Amino acid sequence: MARSALFEPMQIRGLSLNNRIVIAPMCQYSAEDGCMNEWHLIHLGKLALSGAALLTIEATAVVPEGRITYADLGLWNDQTHRAMSLTLESIRRWSDIPIGIQLSHAGRKASTEVPWKGGGQFSPADALGWQTFAPSSIAYSAGMPEPRSLDKEGLKRVRDAFVSASARAAKMGIDFVQLHAAHGYLLHQFLSPLTNHRTDEYGGSLKNRMRFPLEVFDAVRSAFPAERPVSARVSATDWIEGGWDIEQTLAFAHELEGRGCDIIHVSSGGLHPDQKIAVGPGYQVPFARAVKSVVRIPVVAVGLITGFDQAEAIVGTGDADMVALARAILFDPNWPWHAAAHLGGKVRVPKQYRRSAPSRFKDLFEAE
Repeated sequence: MARSALFEPMQIRGLSLNNRIVIAPMCQYSAEDGCMNEWHLIHLGKLALSGAALLTIEATAVVPEGRITYADLGLWNDQTHRAMSLTLESIRRWSDIPIGIQLSHAGRKASTEVPWKGGGQFSPADALGWQTFAPSSIAYSAGMPEPRSLDKEGLKRVRDAFVSASARAAKMGIDFVQLHAAHGYLLHQFLSPLTNHRTDEYGGSLKNRMRFPLEVFDAVRSAFPAERPVSARVSATDWIEGGWDIEQTLAFAHELEGRGCDIIHVSSGGLHPDQKIAVGPGYQVPFARAVKSVVRIPVVAVGLITGFDQAEAIVGTGDADMVALARAILFDPNWPWHAAAHLGGKVRVPKQYRRSAPSRFKDLFEAE
């Protein structure tokens, strides 16, 4: 059998990866006052034993008002930092998987109920709600609370919060940082002409709409250790006429690469309730392919990537350098083991589990 592309190692700055499988950030809506708890230890600990190359902590708010829900993770003070540090310390005792964190601000999509209770948005007057902030005072949909437009001091406060969160992440040994500029959250809201109606230097032209997200990226890249990667997650299109699209994404990707971005993770949508998404297996892979055509840094594809041969083809044909799994790896936490068995690759597993492979896969697990 030919060598599997999905299980080829790669190097990104000082980060050595055993394969091309990334565990995408997945919100759990289970934090308490922004703090990790036993659920996160169970959840992340399970995924840390999966054999994937990278594990990404879910969207983590840099300020309390930047949470999607009241149950989101945060990294804005000593308390949230301490809770996360304790969780990671326990995981790292038993797994050497590189761990990153997605830093985020939800902007106008903040102050909502958890999904299994309906996910509706709270008003600032509600006990579980708060005032939201955005590039412009445009509600997500009719009848929902309007966000407050960020003034210059507000922009500085948000930018500084991203820097502080990245410094806290570095202090606890996080291996890479991802800036969340996708799915309709604050940085994406600045990028899209549908949500950015500003008339100052942060609105109007593409250059101006990119200005604040790039300022945040520059500040985080300067604050995070030089040997560790900083990545960005982008929505390649808003899936709506007149919104953010792939051509603007390519320009943004080019700017990110020039400023030292190490990885671009390509998703789509999330900005507007009228989006019409053409969902299907690998439906976002063409966007990753387009981004990869204009940058030299690694590109991650994500979105309904579930099959072993499907993932192998994405990497093997050069559509993307890595694939990210979310729901697929929740359904099958040992997906990388099974992919390696199917594709003839090797995967790293805990020594406690090494006897688990069926005899026909005796060469499946890497030697210690």
